[in-house]
Amino acid sequence: MAGHIQDRWYKTEPGADGKTVRVKTGRHGTGLRYRARYVGPDGTEKSKSFRDGQKRLAEKWLSKTEADMTSGTYVDPAAGRVTFGQYAEKWLSTQTTDLTTRETVTSAVRGHAIPYLGTRPLGSFKPEHIRDWLSELERALPATSYRRVIYNNVSTILNAAVDDGHLPKNPCRAQSVRPPAPGTGRVVPWTAERVFGVREALPERFRAAVDLGAGCGLRQGEIFGLPVDEIDFESGWLHIVNQVKVTTGGLVFGPPKRDKLRDVPLPDRVADILKRHMKEFPPVSITLPWLRKDGRMVTRQLLFTRLDGAGAVRRTDFNDRAWKPALVAAGVIPEPKPGERHQAAREHGMHALRHFYASVLLNAGENIKALSHYLGHNDPGFTLRVYTHLMPSSDARARNAVDGLYTATDPAPDGPQTAHGH
Repeated sequence: MAGHIQDRWYKTEPGADGKTVRVKTGRHGTGLRYRARYVGPDGTEKSKSFRDGQKRLAEKWLSKTEADMTSGTYVDPAAGRVTFGQYAEKWLSTQTTDLTTRETVTSAVRGHAIPYLGTRPLGSFKPEHIRDWLSELERALPATSYRRVIYNNVSTILNAAVDDGHLPKNPCRAQSVRPPAPGTGRVVPWTAERVFGVREALPERFRAAVDLGAGCGLRQGEIFGLPVDEIDFESGWLHIVNQVKVTTGGLVFGPPKRDKLRDVPLPDRVADILKRHMKEFPPVSITLPWLRKDGRMVTRQLLFTRLDGAGAVRRTDFNDRAWKPALVAAGVIPEPKPGERHQAAREHGMHALRHFYASVLLNAGENIKALSHYLGHNDPGFTLRVYTHLMPSSDARARNAVDGLYTATDPAPDGPQTAHGH
């Protein structure tokens, strides 16, 4: 057995006859009697104390510790006392993913995981704690797809904690823990009626943002970071070169997602709307740091600014103060009860406008490669996987092709019927 057990109520001393005898210590009868001690893998001494009558329990604990060190599942007691909140914050600070992704993950973990799990020591985690948290999460967030994203973030953090020796195994992977369902995975585009209903319900200075999302497929950050000099009215193109990002240090300018600069067709109707918008709400020169709060300062003449016109639009403020009230007005989400916040509506964020744009282009016969470029995707295969169910079926294309042929040769109402009769 690794280590040894110290009895703090007795000690041995040499007797008058030279033999050792057990005598009571000054601590006899008070405090925890047994102290199990061992040297950990890091070379330092560890210990745990036990009450009187628990010597066998102390021996079992030492035996298990030795077995854990032999099997590689040993967890340092001090490491196990680190709380989920402490470890999660450290984990978040070391992420090297895309800046926007980092902010999204940070918001999800701080908003929906740390408030429930933050004070629990990592070494004490059991599957029941994850099940209880998932139950609370279901009451707070109706969208199962969003709950699954948060769950995956927490599981990733706990995987890292296992790797770092804070707990022996990830409780999220227990058989009794059922992850939130991934959802259907199928994009359901908004109807044109809903798009224009939400547009009408927005403050007037933000309505053109809907046209850029639904009519050009821009992301929210790209819309709020669109500079006037990247709108080419003569050629009919938008040049997507930057976006406004939300970071813990404030707003910054940055490149589009995955640094994918691109050109997007600017429809005439959308161009007219943008011209009217610029006349009603003149563009404002906004200066922000590039990529991080200590980055070089960059000035852009932006199409959209805050309601007071004094700065760039922060998407979180826009979502809470303009977008969600518009969703309520358009009947997309229910009106919150007094004192409560708007319902979480991840599937009804501004990203829904990009899905609408994709559905319109696919219905019009646009090819996946072109659509992928317009949306700023790296891989046309990803675009195909997301939107393949929206593509016109082969039988529909066959009917449309033949009907178009008949219409071109004989526009009379009885053309196809007559031909069919032959």
